[in-house]
Amino acid sequence: MRSLILLALLLFASAALAVEWSTYQNPRFGYVIDIPPEFSGEGEAQNGDGQVFRPAGGTQLLRVYGGNNIEQSFEASVNTAMGYARDAGWALSYERVTPSWASYSGTRNGQILYARAIALCGGEQYAAFELEYPERDLKAMNPVIERLVGSLKPSGAGAGC
Repeated sequence: MRSLILLALLLFASAALAVEWSTYQNPRFGYVIDIPPEFSGEGEAQNGDGQVFRPAGGTQLLRVYGGNNIEQSFEASVNTAMGYARDAGWALSYERVTPSWASYSGTRNGQILYARAIALCGGEQYAAFELEYPERDLKAMNPVIERLVGSLKPSGAGAGC
């Protein structure tokens, strides 16, 4: 009998801790990404490329956006973005760039930046997210980053392809 009560309590606790992620889909560039629980959007950008999300009272910032590749390749666009990050004071400590995806991260003034981009439309466009959060939240944010990375995908619904 005790094991049944313990099992019921564990199941109830697990259900209470399970919080639903939402999904953001961008029709202009045709990408989709999961949004962490408690993060709220600040409204679609005027040009329709994405949105900024923040938790209420939180110190994290999630930018989700798409764009047209104006460089000679997806890789060149990512290298340009990393240059802008360095110019903004981010000390990049991780960089991985491939023809279809890229990730980089770094620190600045006690904050961490993690960025991920994927090529869309044969490299003519891209979708990306940037997550900024305090260094003290590193362990808590690792599973969030894993989910974001895994969920950033083409939706096939982009108007530009």
